[in-house]
Amino acid sequence: MSQAAAIATATPSLGDAQRIRLIFCLLCACIVACVLSALASAILQDPDNWWQVKVGLDFLERGTFPLVDPYSYTFGGQPWIAKEWLGQVFLALAYRAGGWNGVVALIIATVGLTVFLMGWFLSAWLKPILAIGLTFVMAFLIAPIYTARPHVFTLPIIVAWTAMLFGAAREERAPPLWLLILVVLWANLHATFTLSFVIAAFAGLGLLARSGLSKPVLLAKWVAFGLLCPVVSLMHPYGVKAILATFTVAYGNEAVPLILEWRPFNAQEQIFEEAVMLLALFGLLVSRLRIGWAKALFVVFALHVYLTHLRFVYLPFLLIPLVIAVEVAQQYPSLSTTTWLVEKRDGLEKFFANRFYAVSGTMAVLLVAAAAILGNAYQVAPSPKTSASGALAFAGEHHLSGNVLNSYNFGGTLIFHGIKTYIDGRTDQLFLGGFTKTDDATGRSDGKPLLEAQLKKYAIGWALLTADDTRIPFFAELGWKRAYADDYAVIYLPGT
Repeated sequence: MSQAAAIATATPSLGDAQRIRLIFCLLCACIVACVLSALASAILQDPDNWWQVKVGLDFLERGTFPLVDPYSYTFGGQPWIAKEWLGQVFLALAYRAGGWNGVVALIIATVGLTVFLMGWFLSAWLKPILAIGLTFVMAFLIAPIYTARPHVFTLPIIVAWTAMLFGAAREERAPPLWLLILVVLWANLHATFTLSFVIAAFAGLGLLARSGLSKPVLLAKWVAFGLLCPVVSLMHPYGVKAILATFTVAYGNEAVPLILEWRPFNAQEQIFEEAVMLLALFGLLVSRLRIGWAKALFVVFALHVYLTHLRFVYLPFLLIPLVIAVEVAQQYPSLSTTTWLVEKRDGLEKFFANRFYAVSGTMAVLLVAAAAILGNAYQVAPSPKTSASGALAFAGEHHLSGNVLNSYNFGGTLIFHGIKTYIDGRTDQLFLGGFTKTDDATGRSDGKPLLEAQLKKYAIGWALLTADDTRIPFFAELGWKRAYADDYAVIYLPGT
């Protein structure tokens, strides 16, 4: 008997239960959205926020997909594609509608949707209060990736994709073909769409683990679905180039070890994440939970990718609970939704069930009010650590010209303001062939000769550096003069 049938048999109040679940999930999403609204400026800390919006704005203005780099002078004209064009367009549309406040509001709404879906899928198996508690914890643990970049738009997709595919495998039915629409959307939003192929493969292994080779027709449908995933992902302006571009990051990209989000897990910095993983490991060791070899492989995969690259923090903390929730519910019935359904409703649950529309309407009004406050009460702006607003104002007032040597974190703001960069955050495709390694080496203790060579090679006319750039002493030693300085940025000009 399926879980739905068991629930229907166990309780006559299924409709009330669904409304309670829905209210809990909506409330969870609203709380997370309100917390993020109070911390809105944290969403604009990433230097890439600037150029992601700019690429989208340029696309809206020109209506063409770039094939070569238009934003730097060091690699200008070299092959470059806006492979995440749709996510960049979403950001640009939000910026046009409400400036940086609009961008932040869109990111918060997307995170809220992710939280809602996470709570909804978990509460299908676990008691709503437990599911919502887990969702809050997971939302907190992946908070470092809440930034104004296209990857955020894929979070609701990856939650729905994983839950529905593993659900289909568990129920021994073919994957819904309409899910392929999510692959197309994902492919145009962000380069991590290749994860959809991997997740589908693990879900297929789950089916194989359950049924073996006893259902060859069903297995054939899963194989066909898996083959269709990369095929439909080619529905992209750049076709196969979008897939190939992902491999430049995964293999041999010299910038990967130098960028924080691509670095491996560090227990001294990721304290809470380590604590949760150790707690989960302890729970696994002392419990009798069994999840089968296919799901165990998926858990190992998700942890491996996260421990290798910090940016994939959402893989273990979002997806592992979704994948193993059914085993937890089945092997520990006291934690399951089925048990909760036959329990007597408490006062809060009765309140939600009896006043479903009133509570839903109130939350909608509060969300609209919160959005209005976010849009009108105060203006959100990108971090001054990445904006260099004072330095760029100085550069404009004094008509600084020529090629600029910029710190990595100022690359995005230079692109946004129409100034060609020396280096910026597009290292997935550009600034390779030893360039990024050389740039990093110029900041080391013996880097002055390399810096001097770069200044000559690229005919640098001025330098825009972060206040803590290790190359600052070299500029003084090379006879350059400090023309501007504030708490975040420094400008150097050649000595006369």
